Amino acid sequence: SALYVLPPGFVESSCHSRIFWMKLNKLLLQGKFFQLEINDPYAGPILLDAKLASRCGYVLSEDVWGNPIFRASVLGCHVANEADELFSLTVNIKVSSFSSMRAAVTYTYPMYCSYSAWASREIVCEENYMEVSVKTNVPAVSNDYTVAWLSALPETQNVAYQLWQLMFVSPSGRKTITVSDAAKLGYSFNNTLSRVYLRAPYHSNESDVSVVSGVNMNMVTSTSMYRQRWLLLLIDTTVSCPVDGISFTDTTLTWTVPSVIPTLVVQESTFLSKNILMGVDGQVIVNPEEKNYLLEHNKTHIGITIPIGAEGGKLKSSISGGVYGVIYSIDLFLEHTWTDADWQTTKYTVIKSITTPFMPQIPTVINNTLPEERLFNVAFGHFLPDVSLVAIAIGNVPFTLREAQHHGFKIYEIPFSNRTKGFILEVSFDDLYVLKEYVNRNETKYTLLVNYTISVGPETTLYYHSAEVECVIADIELPEAVGYCDEENLYLAIPTYGLHQYWNLYLGNKLLTQHVAFTNGYLAATNSTHLILQIPLFAMGVIYEEVSFQKIKARFDVALRKVRTMETLQMFSVSCNFNSSAFIICHSDGTIMISAQMKTVPAIDMSKTKLRDSSCKPREYNEGHAFFKFHVTTCGTSVRFEGDHIIYENEISYEKETLPGQSIPTITRDPDYRLTVLCYYRAKETLVLGAIASDASTSPAFGSGTMVPRSNIAVYRRIRQALNVVARVSKDESFVEFYEPKVAILKRPTEPVFLEVELKDKSPDTELYLENCWVTGSLDFNSTPRWNITVDGQVVIERPMHS
Repeated sequence: SALYVLPPGFVESSCHSRIFWMKLNKLLLQGKFFQLEINDPYAGPILLDAKLASRCGYVLSEDVWGNPIFRASVLGCHVANEADELFSLTVNIKVSSFSSMRAAVTYTYPMYCSYSAWASREIVCEENYMEVSVKTNVPAVSNDYTVAWLSALPETQNVAYQLWQLMFVSPSGRKTITVSDAAKLGYSFNNTLSRVYLRAPYHSNESDVSVVSGVNMNMVTSTSMYRQRWLLLLIDTTVSCPVDGISFTDTTLTWTVPSVIPTLVVQESTFLSKNILMGVDGQVIVNPEEKNYLLEHNKTHIGITIPIGAEGGKLKSSISGGVYGVIYSIDLFLEHTWTDADWQTTKYTVIKSITTPFMPQIPTVINNTLPEERLFNVAFGHFLPDVSLVAIAIGNVPFTLREAQHHGFKIYEIPFSNRTKGFILEVSFDDLYVLKEYVNRNETKYTLLVNYTISVGPETTLYYHSAEVECVIADIELPEAVGYCDEENLYLAIPTYGLHQYWNLYLGNKLLTQHVAFTNGYLAATNSTHLILQIPLFAMGVIYEEVSFQKIKARFDVALRKVRTMETLQMFSVSCNFNSSAFIICHSDGTIMISAQMKTVPAIDMSKTKLRDSSCKPREYNEGHAFFKFHVTTCGTSVRFEGDHIIYENEISYEKETLPGQSIPTITRDPDYRLTVLCYYRAKETLVLGAIASDASTSPAFGSGTMVPRSNIAVYRRIRQALNVVARVSKDESFVEFYEPKVAILKRPTEPVFLEVELKDKSPDTELYLENCWVTGSLDFNSTPRWNITVDGQVVIERPMHS
């Protein structure tokens, strides 16, 4: 593959803590594949893989922003070393559009580092390896270690001449191997001009885990041995690195490293901490508190506490189990320098990449609705910049963002605090997809059902969140009716806006429909704005507040009720006074009020009119009218059933004067005056015949009444047709023997009476009905008391009681 000039900004590198740091720009790698090769000065390029990396002191990972990161120890396998001061390493960066890496472009990148301030012992704890480097001119054997060294002496007899060997001490025992054999186990050992170093993988067979101040430490205890003529060199190359020590709260992460590691500090009483440095993303942080980092240390611990979301780290959106949340990552390093009696100076560097567990952050829906503008304003957040809104559904109708904008929904992004953002949605109350419900007296509840679809992270995982926002505003005007009257009718004009949509009109408990209006004798007409009801004065449903001689105060009520709940919101009433010369009013409590008009020639004295019971006289009268008020159970009122009606009947008649003391009636000029009064009540509705607390005059009319005049006056004159009707009483049920006419018949109360009424006429258009038949105590038809046998053709059991 050809060599190319590096694109500007593709690579940046630095040196820190005797480590080469190289970062590739992920933006220039988008959609591409890359590999790293290490340039061996003798063998040429070697492809970097995980096994080579941990043995040779290399790390290939990503920083928290997703940029590829390469780190290499200056003591790495392929690093050129000049006098332990100047170090160089060349890497090849291969970039291809194909995963097979064909047609790759190769960029060669040399790196240089200088480092001369070596400590007696330097330890690096990397992500994939542990490394210890020791000066060869330091005293290697401590007095405290005498026993250990003496026990090791027999082993030293076997140390090969002019060849480094390694002795590992682990729970499984002691093991001495050559450097080349150690390399096969993943270790790397070498010596430079003035140093020896050992690199070990984590969790090898020769390693051990111990807990130091609550932190798990991975430890390789080893001695490097070299023999040359009279010299035996034994160097302690023990290394120990933390493998955990990370804890989280809802708002912070804390990384803890032990201050004193016993296997690295033999004489703890001589331990002295000299300097502690922390770094983020490869950069030393001089004043951690300026960035809200907390660096603390005491005799046992060094602790770094970082607020979740702090600068230097990265918050990333994530979806777990259908729940939105965030993950925070930060790349830290810690450099601790100390002295002790054995080692003079130790520089201890730990590099740690930390990622929090998934932290659910249920998005919130903030209702900023403006009722006065009739506009839903809904904010949806908070989200990190790696989230985008891709679709919404309003009232379960899906829209892409383009469709939503085209429909008239407004959607835009809004920045929040802490580098987060949200999405604003504006929808008019009057939009087709907003649910509308009539509530309370005059309010509408508008409900916006939203389902958001957001795309999360570079993986563009979809996340759904639904919300329901309500707003209730008083934007419905209750109608006001206008009432008026003419001489015979009451009128109500009611606005039609909202009728049958929000509310209905009720007459009592009955929905006022065209059919009900027609049945009750009302006229209902509508124009563009109003329904006009015409109610005749004597129609069903009219309430008579005052009834007196020639005057009626009448009222008509219609209830405005909510369509669904039937709750009464308003009563529409019209009330008027009427002058009426002739009327009949049948009240629900059984009270009947009649204003009877005299239409006879010549005139009669209205004070002498009466009902069937002659003791029932008019309450008020003048020359032309008489006013009666009585109950259906009094004044000789009869009752009959007809279909689904109960009919009460009475009769107003005029008592003709007779000359006293003469047995033969006198011929007078008084005309015949008979007025039949009928009150109709629905049988299914209860008629109150008992005592009633309220004043009967204000209760609603219940029945309907008619007055049928029967007179021979000119106005109603008709020729009376004489019919041949014969009535007889049979002696028994055989109807063979009959009593003589005009003979008193005496019967016990329990004995039956057999009646026969016969129409002798053969006229085809004449029918015979037996209406009323009664028994009296004398020959006078009108004498009282009287007992009914049949009433309106129905047999009734009403017998006189004998003492």
